[in-house]
Amino acid sequence: MKWLIVTGDDFGASLGINRGILEAHRNGILTSTSVLVHRAASFAVTDVARSCPDLSLGLHLELDRVEPTRVPDQLDDQLQRFVELVGAAPTHVDSHHDVHRDPRVAPQVHAWADQQGLPLRGFSRARNVSRFYGQWGGCSHPEQISVAGLLALVDAEVGEGIIELICHPGYVESEFETSYAAEREIELRTLCSDAVRQGLLARGIHLIGFRDMPAEAATAS
Repeated sequence: MKWLIVTGDDFGASLGINRGILEAHRNGILTSTSVLVHRAASFAVTDVARSCPDLSLGLHLELDRVEPTRVPDQLDDQLQRFVELVGAAPTHVDSHHDVHRDPRVAPQVHAWADQQGLPLRGFSRARNVSRFYGQWGGCSHPEQISVAGLLALVDAEVGEGIIELICHPGYVESEFETSYAAEREIELRTLCSDAVRQGLLARGIHLIGFRDMPAEAATAS
């Protein structure tokens, strides 16, 4: 069986990014998102938890500027904030800029995620694919995030088992919000394309969220 989780990172970064993620879920193939709990637009996830019951809500840890000795406190603080906003534990955990892979903090994050019983990106049975991204070498590459680009990536990466495709859809309302700007709207159009949905169906790929993963698939064997 081929299962695909499509996760939109950065919910909470701005209202425009929130809007794009929700559009990609309601009108496209996005099944999961990861929340930045201490950003200005994170409050909106409270309504999302009620209005989009099929959307898996995860914690997008921010540890970029955290001293390694303060990581445990930050993990607990951000989890507590998530529960306050959502009213439930996250379905999964990952991190902004994949900092949880940094050797200086990785052991602490892994031990904490195991303790909480949460799938951690790159270390669960959902193998993650991060190449659906429209910037390489400081230049924009919209062809990478086009319909053809996404289906080619699916053909190359999605086989038997559970795959997590990472994406960054959204509407960027100010050039100062993020360096990844115009590409977010291209991603959004691709994720909402009927050609993509039909392409996944033709390939026998089933869309799921982290909340749909079998319990035995939540952690790596």
